Amino acid sequence: MRIAKFFGISLAVLVSIAPIGASAQRSGAKTPLKTVIARSDVRELPADQQIIQALSRLSFGAKPGDILKVRAIGLDNWIDQQLHPEKINDDALNSFVANYSALNQDQNDLLRQYAEQQRERREVKRERADTTKPLTADEIAQMRQLQQQANSRRQVVTQLQSSRVARAVASERQLQEVMTDFWENHFNIYAAKGAPEPYYIVDFDQNVIRPNALGKFRDLLEAVAKSPAMLFYLDNARSMADSTQPTLRDPNQLQRVRPVPFGRGGFGAIMRTANEMQRQQQQQQQQQQQRQRQGLNENYGRELLELHTLGVDGGYTQQDVINVARAFTGWTIKPPAQGGGFVFRPQVHDAGEKVVLGHKLRAGRGMEDAEDVLDILAKSPATAHFISFKLARRFVSDSPSKALVDHAARVYLRTDGDIREVVRSIITSPEFFSQQAFRSKVKSPFEVVVSAMRALNAPPDTSPRTAQVIAYLGQPIFGHQAPNGWPETGESWMNTGAILNRINFGMAAAAGRLPGVDIRDLPALDTIRSAPREKQVDAVVAAILNGMVSPDTRAVLLSGEHPMLGAGSGNIPPLSGLPQILGLALGSPEFQRH
Repeated sequence: MRIAKFFGISLAVLVSIAPIGASAQRSGAKTPLKTVIARSDVRELPADQQIIQALSRLSFGAKPGDILKVRAIGLDNWIDQQLHPEKINDDALNSFVANYSALNQDQNDLLRQYAEQQRERREVKRERADTTKPLTADEIAQMRQLQQQANSRRQVVTQLQSSRVARAVASERQLQEVMTDFWENHFNIYAAKGAPEPYYIVDFDQNVIRPNALGKFRDLLEAVAKSPAMLFYLDNARSMADSTQPTLRDPNQLQRVRPVPFGRGGFGAIMRTANEMQRQQQQQQQQQQQRQRQGLNENYGRELLELHTLGVDGGYTQQDVINVARAFTGWTIKPPAQGGGFVFRPQVHDAGEKVVLGHKLRAGRGMEDAEDVLDILAKSPATAHFISFKLARRFVSDSPSKALVDHAARVYLRTDGDIREVVRSIITSPEFFSQQAFRSKVKSPFEVVVSAMRALNAPPDTSPRTAQVIAYLGQPIFGHQAPNGWPETGESWMNTGAILNRINFGMAAAAGRLPGVDIRDLPALDTIRSAPREKQVDAVVAAILNGMVSPDTRAVLLSGEHPMLGAGSGNIPPLSGLPQILGLALGSPEFQRH
């Protein structure tokens, strides 16, 4: 069986991501997604498909019984509940997350421990630098302890990755988790940037992104700008006014030293004063040299404009990038020994006059420079359009209509950047509930794995294994090195290798190789374990694919002919019967879309 036959279309057509609407599912025809959708007040989808659409986009997929729950309370009521996560009880998940020991420690304490570990490591290196003697037993024990400390940093990352999966799988606040996933990709941070980043990134996830995911964009923007994780990742923590610009406390000018009269210490006091002046002068010369070496860093200023707010076509210039970077000089991080939090250092802030997007920032100010920049950007129509476009692309289609984006941008500007209301305008729109949007988007690896766990009623798991599966499929959590984040369109995820890996994943999950997965936990399949294969296929299609499947996929489920025959199926054991049907369904094109 060739892969193309299993997917019912060629790889090229699959990449185009045609949606599988109700009529197309019956006939096998495919309707191309239009770029422009006329606005109306009509929801094209039937009532149950509206529920399926909402659960597939506003959550990480339906769990058994979710469709009935939403039907019982009403779709619009469920959407409104999800838009107010603070009103949803999530105690069960919170109790589970408490099992992540590294994530429940105070960040300040973790960073102080890190600073002490770094000091011990430097001492060991210094002591061993001038000797060729073999290590003593005590030194070996000390080296092992230092290695364990290094492992603790990795443990922080693996626990954070695992907790991200657990929250997506088990949280009742599903839209908040979807929005957290969206914003953590929008404000992407790479966990392996440097040694302290794992500690910073926990705070970024727990205290910066998640609480602000449905709040005001201006508040989220400032929280990110002050986040040690972002300051470290995009090097703003090292950005200083260059030597040609004034600062609020110019290190070129020596501090005044009060003269000491002869009667208060005599000549010795005068010499001590002179020595102190010389020491201060040497320190300030060193600071000046370091400042000249480091100087202005434009990384954050550039990404703030291009990726975080205005977009690449947002109408800014290179001079705007430079002046934004100047405005953020002095926004830095306390040393790890002091807890590593945000701090503003006026002595390295560029206090000169700046012009950003036509707005003049007068000379002689401090933090107000950057705060005004954030105000300017958050209120910009270009930002309103860029954020609205990205949200519409996330929730509706890879090519959202101009009418929808313009409508969402107007809501953004009218509500002063209220993310909740912008999202509401998109997810209650006719475009969201159109036939063309239904099952039109390809899931990311994170969405594939989490939606499979939810469909299979799997509980969350504290081990790193599920996060490792997501990484195997091509999307390691906090593992994208560039600041632009993971791709947000389906064509980037669907190629021959990705399809093979996803089918492998489906078979592995059905074989019980995904943590917490046991197909005996699926009530819908209890009564058909000994039934004829056709009834088993019908039950799996109903339970996993919401009863909607193409003729080609149904034929494969009935025959059990593996689509990877001839391509090699790795170390996945051969399956038969109900597990085989389930694995093929999880690897089907219908499950890869939402």
